[in-house]
Amino acid sequence: MLSHKTTLPTAATALPGRSTPLATDQVHFVNGRPLKGPHPEGFETAVFGMGCFWGVERKFWSLPGVWVTAVGYSGGVTPNPTYEETCTGLTGQTEVVQVVFNPAEISYAELLKTFWEGHDPTQGMRQGNDVGSTYRSAIYTLNDAQRQEAEASRDAYQGALTKAGRGEITTEITGAGPFYFAEGYHQGYLAKNPEGYCGIGGTGVVCPIGVGVEA
Repeated sequence: MLSHKTTLPTAATALPGRSTPLATDQVHFVNGRPLKGPHPEGFETAVFGMGCFWGVERKFWSLPGVWVTAVGYSGGVTPNPTYEETCTGLTGQTEVVQVVFNPAEISYAELLKTFWEGHDPTQGMRQGNDVGSTYRSAIYTLNDAQRQEAEASRDAYQGALTKAGRGEITTEITGAGPFYFAEGYHQGYLAKNPEGYCGIGGTGVVCPIGVGVEA
């Protein structure tokens, strides 16, 4: 079972999923904004996987300039997977947070800084005690500009991690595929359950923002 959870499935071995989206919240539990839009003109979207999405979402919804966040599944094979299915490792999906933000108030680079500093991107198919491909570190980019910024920030942060004696970054950086909204009880989970589980934690190493900054 553990090997299933830490090995990405193929199209032939993945669970079949379903064509119908899962039932989910319509508005954000904290700010009341619609999870699926419409969003204000000129706003942008980012998608990050940092481990258990409950704590990750709270990190991002707390940032000034972030309009709305939603948790879901991306990066895998199985369409519209359930939470229980993703936990088997047989969907290939990652637990992710979709972040809609106002680039006039917060930059993609600042979101990347929160991403790198908010978890340990060197752990492969796990994050802390949470083991499995669903907890892998990932940045799913929406355009070439995001990809270039993500890769540059990875290289800069690797320099900082190396100086601190830490390991190699295993973060997956690739173009975004479908984002499947998670079930309603996962949306805004730590606002609905203030004492709920939060398994993420950073390395304590500061991420330099910007291309060409010495780490």
